[in-house]
Amino acid sequence: MFVPAELPEQIPLFPLPGAIVLPRARLPLQIFEPRYLAMLDDVLKSPKRLIGMVQPLPDQSGRLHDVGCVGRLTSFVETDDGRYMVTLTGISRFRISGVIEGFSPYLKANADWSGFERDLVRAPSEEKFERSDFLVLLRRYFEAQELSTDWDSLKDAEDELLVNSLSMLCPFALEDKQALLEAHTLSERRQTLETLMDFALRSGSGDEVMQ
Repeated sequence: MFVPAELPEQIPLFPLPGAIVLPRARLPLQIFEPRYLAMLDDVLKSPKRLIGMVQPLPDQSGRLHDVGCVGRLTSFVETDDGRYMVTLTGISRFRISGVIEGFSPYLKANADWSGFERDLVRAPSEEKFERSDFLVLLRRYFEAQELSTDWDSLKDAEDELLVNSLSMLCPFALEDKQALLEAHTLSERRQTLETLMDFALRSGSGDEVMQ
């Protein structure tokens, strides 16, 4: 477990649209671009093995969202053709206070960790979380999206792992993913997740949707 003092002032950035990592959830990645292979080599030599995941803005400007989440490299395998199959385990969100360019083939950021201290502590279970209703909605959404999962595992998963993993997995739009990432509390993230699934179901069925 990390404490605030162990989080560095600078972190390498991996900008990737549609991909977020959240505290204590796991994100599998395939890395093959030369600049990110170089990043991975550097990360493997560092004591904490941290990578900051951040989404680019959707305007094609190359700018990044202000808020991302750092993950710790917890597994990696090198393929015969030089790619890396890696897993990041989420640690804490951060706010980019400055982007550092020119000293490496990949971007680095000055990271501001303030305001995200609760990310370092496992979120408590929600007293008002109606899991059975949530799973009914989730099953309808997965069927509409033609997604499959291990339903027994979902039923037994802790609230935080369930909500954070689904927020990362579900194929929402970039800005919707960012809203899930930036939710202040687990309850807010769960409510946002429910709203997005319900919206997708209503849109897909042709029902009238509130604008």
